[in-house]
Amino acid sequence: MATSAAKKTIANQADASGSKSTSASNTRTTSKNPAVKTMATKKAEAILDFDPTETPTGKYKPGKIRDRNLTTIINAAEEEFVHNGFRGASIQNIADRAGIPKANVHYYFKSKTNLYVAVLDNIINLWNDLLGEITVEDDPAEVLDRFIRKKVELSYTHPRASKLYAMEMIQGAPHLKGYIRTEMRQFVRRKAQIIEQWIDLGRMDKVDPMHLIFLIWSSTQHYADFDVKILTVMNRAEYEPDMIKEISDFLSHMILKGCGLTPPAAAAVEAETAITTTTLANSET
Repeated sequence: MATSAAKKTIANQADASGSKSTSASNTRTTSKNPAVKTMATKKAEAILDFDPTETPTGKYKPGKIRDRNLTTIINAAEEEFVHNGFRGASIQNIADRAGIPKANVHYYFKSKTNLYVAVLDNIINLWNDLLGEITVEDDPAEVLDRFIRKKVELSYTHPRASKLYAMEMIQGAPHLKGYIRTEMRQFVRRKAQIIEQWIDLGRMDKVDPMHLIFLIWSSTQHYADFDVKILTVMNRAEYEPDMIKEISDFLSHMILKGCGLTPPAAAAVEAETAITTTTLANSET
């Protein structure tokens, strides 16, 4: 038994020694092969650059973007990320699109991931501002109508940002998963609670508040994410103001009617018609 155990020990040591030799051999081969080393280095750098936990630092602060140079960088980054994806995009290309030195981009953002997160943060803030600080005292028809119309407008004015956000979701939200689980979840719940209160007060029909928000998100962003399909089918070169109004009117009418609400524009027309009818009736008598 001792002999058997000794044999096993020697065998294990030999295996370990062999593994070390192989490892050392591989290391020597790698060090002698610049191409292999370069590939490994590039892979390591790519992994380091793609850091889902990284948040904006340096001169950039999450929130509304007012700085002109920062806006130029964000717009250039949107275009670069949409056209080439996160992996294919580069800070140099973004700087070229913005028409500024690469160092100017790094003044605000320390890495590509940092800039990518900032682009997403910008569009999220624009979207969230649309619901703002709504309260139960607000008119649900006016709040939802305004929300729908502004979302359609952003699909027209910020189509690249919407597409980039959609790409992030399709890939499993590697950079936004934490945000979705925390801030977005709480944001939606707060807005859903107000809608639920409107329903309880009889100010609108009973609908699922969260699904209502999801419906508005999806129907309005569809016009940005699938603009090529829509414009081709409708035989239009690009979105124009009259088309944006038609889309807004249609979505507002369909969604608000489904909630038992009358769109503010239609309500105003109905009120004006009623006044005119009453005035004519009084004049005849």
